[in-house]
Amino acid sequence: MRTETPPTVRLDEYRPSDHLIDRVELDVRLDPRDTRVTATLALRPNPAGHAGAPLVLDGDELSLLALELDGQGLAPEAYRAGPSGLTLHTPPQRPFTLRIETRLDPTANTRLMGLYRSNGVYCTQCEADGFRRITYFLDRPDVLSIYITRIEAERAAAPVLLGNGNPVEAGEVPGTGRHYAIWHDPLPKPAYLFALVGGRLDHVSKPFTTMEGREVEIAVYVEPGKAARAAYALDAVERSMAWDETAFGRAYDLDVFNVVAVSDFNMGAMENKGLNIFNDKYVLASPETATDADYAAIEAIIAHEYFHNWSGNRVTCRDWFQLCLKEGLTVFRDQEFSSDMRSRAVHRIAEVRNLRARQFPEDAGPLAHPVRPKQYAEINNFYTATVYEKGAEIVRMLRTLIGETAFRAGMDRYFAENDGTAVTVEDFLKAFEAVTGRDLSRFAEWYERPGTPRVTVSGTYEPNAGTYRLTFRQTRPGAGADAPPLVIPIRLGLVGAGGPLDGTTSARVEAGVFVLHAAEDEVTFENVAEEPVPSLFRAFSAPVRVESALDDTARLTLLRHDPDSFNRWEAAQRIALGLMARQAHGETAGPAAADAFVAALDAFLDAEALRDPAFAAQILALPSEGDLADEMGADTDPDAIFSARQTLRRRLGTGLRERLMHLRETLAEPAGTPFSPDADAAGRRALRNAALDLIAAADAGAGTALAQAQIEAATNMTDRLAGLATLALLPGEVREAALTAFAERYADEPLVLDKWFAIQAMIPEEGTVERIRRLQSHPAFAMSNPNRVRSLIGSFSLANPTQFNRPDGAGYALVAETVLALDGTNPQVAARLMTAFGPWRRLEPGRRSAAEAALRRIVATPGLSRDVADIATRSLAG
Repeated sequence: MRTETPPTVRLDEYRPSDHLIDRVELDVRLDPRDTRVTATLALRPNPAGHAGAPLVLDGDELSLLALELDGQGLAPEAYRAGPSGLTLHTPPQRPFTLRIETRLDPTANTRLMGLYRSNGVYCTQCEADGFRRITYFLDRPDVLSIYITRIEAERAAAPVLLGNGNPVEAGEVPGTGRHYAIWHDPLPKPAYLFALVGGRLDHVSKPFTTMEGREVEIAVYVEPGKAARAAYALDAVERSMAWDETAFGRAYDLDVFNVVAVSDFNMGAMENKGLNIFNDKYVLASPETATDADYAAIEAIIAHEYFHNWSGNRVTCRDWFQLCLKEGLTVFRDQEFSSDMRSRAVHRIAEVRNLRARQFPEDAGPLAHPVRPKQYAEINNFYTATVYEKGAEIVRMLRTLIGETAFRAGMDRYFAENDGTAVTVEDFLKAFEAVTGRDLSRFAEWYERPGTPRVTVSGTYEPNAGTYRLTFRQTRPGAGADAPPLVIPIRLGLVGAGGPLDGTTSARVEAGVFVLHAAEDEVTFENVAEEPVPSLFRAFSAPVRVESALDDTARLTLLRHDPDSFNRWEAAQRIALGLMARQAHGETAGPAAADAFVAALDAFLDAEALRDPAFAAQILALPSEGDLADEMGADTDPDAIFSARQTLRRRLGTGLRERLMHLRETLAEPAGTPFSPDADAAGRRALRNAALDLIAAADAGAGTALAQAQIEAATNMTDRLAGLATLALLPGEVREAALTAFAERYADEPLVLDKWFAIQAMIPEEGTVERIRRLQSHPAFAMSNPNRVRSLIGSFSLANPTQFNRPDGAGYALVAETVLALDGTNPQVAARLMTAFGPWRRLEPGRRSAAEAALRRIVATPGLSRDVADIATRSLAG
């Protein structure tokens, strides 16, 4: 492992490459232990670079076998080669060809970066800097090249050979038992989008005709025997292609589009040009093995990677500081797709839940960084919620500011002007400035500043004048006095005792949006016949924290009457947070507030649960322990937070029991109903299972009986797993028997056993740390597989606050041990586990001290990878 301190890379030090690579011809001869790669690079000096500069190619753990320049060998003093790079001291100042041969060991590549083997399948992962583990190269996103790739392997071991672009030739290598395939990608791309796959694979496929008349063959490749589970992913690809044509005017540009699912993958998926490689978790699905959440995730991630074909591939990033430009934009695009495929209101709630659970704490902790970072030591550590989710929110705000028509025109201009190039955030915003005539330089501040803005709102009603004035004040954590205020779009309206107050007017509100440009500003509504309740930041129109003087009575008005679904849900969340926070602080409160909340939920369910079960399930889902910790701020006690949430769960379960039991009966599917993963069926299951959770919280006996019966009768994984999750919170022999039976039933299903690992990792009991240690010895668990590690250790650290934050430090020690054990083999996964320590400074002093000790133990370990060292040192320094 690397022990040197990595250099800090800074945005303001960017300069173009001194050389360009116009064409790459790769000959990859696959072998489990002795793969040979011959790269023939057509290079030339970059007119924008430094004339006469040496050619410095990146490498990572490479072995050089041969090197030729224009067909001639080089004298030893003409170059310097090592595992981490190749330098040609005086390259020709004209176009020239470099031929490089390297040797790889795919089986030993446990980092899962570059070329490696996953369950016998050869595959690649090159983002962000994995291509340098295949051959020496200018491994940076602003060097775009045309690729021709010849792949050769033993036919018996790898009958399927896939590459980027279009297939042009295939055949046998006489007398060897080997065969080859040649792929040509006609569109220039950076090295991080290179991919190849070789192995024994089954597939499903279908044709698709683009709006331009191109005939495309779509295929999804999976491990043998699992082709039936790829049908939903194949359908999702087809729907994504059709949607992108309609929503953004983007058509596919090759003759084939291939998706390959592999067992070992550090991330969710990768958008390699024409050959997307996926973690099999986000491809394989059947009613017996996948939940509704799995189906939704497959649909969203398939769409995300396909949409990268334009927002990331055809138009790529100039440098990795612009990562939000491809990821944030593409997250926005996949969110819009999922909203159109499912319920827009419910999906928006899910997006905000995720943002608040992951990005808000990141923005408030030691790992905070701008959406476009200014520097980094390890780029893999910046694939964060800030870049992805907050980046998407910025794009959404831009659309709100300029309107949907202008936004579409700006997107069309952006793609047209930048096709085939590597661009920056400024290039993106310039397209929208051109179509609107607006100056977006102030809006660009969203990309440059870390931290979540806070907007304080107060209202004043003048009944005699019939006016209502809203005053807004924005602040930003860590911003200096001279920091310019942000441009914040606030979608809003007024609600009265009987519903929306539609007759009100304001000259400063256009299409329901007020734009806050200043540190403080106000807007006045006229023709207001009664004192209103303001409905603020409808559809969560900006990623900010909102402080207002609204009381629970006002919030109940919004829950009953607001036409904005998000704010109805938000009202219920704020009431629940207030009740739980008072309990966690040890404040004595009468039952009236909780009773009023229960009564409001009962009335809501009576009126609307059957009309929109998915939305009703969201209304019933209480804020998480993380949400409550975020609300309470400093010196939090996870045990007190847990207790407060359990108290409210019991209160709701008791007060709503009759209604919840009735809903479970009413929403039950008749025997013999075929399973469907569509939004309506998934919504009915979601509400039934939300009801089960609350019933069990109030009455362990009734919950146990209902959960057992549901597991026994379940015809799909959603209901079976929900029953098991309910039992997991109810200690006793029934729980342990159910866990054992589940493991036996799915002993040959690794992805299902991941769910089993995760459920146990999230049990909020003192014995969970020891349970996890036992599960680490389970035959189905493997530290070499990222999915297994994330399901057991990741679920524990991120979703079990009381046990990860145990006062004795045992939870921190468990995660620290895992990080150090993984660091030598897969530092990228190890570093991701480290992010669970992010909120450690807001804990009460005892836990804070224990968490700090675990972090210091990690930092003091010799030979840390730069991935883990970067996260650990930033966590301590923040």
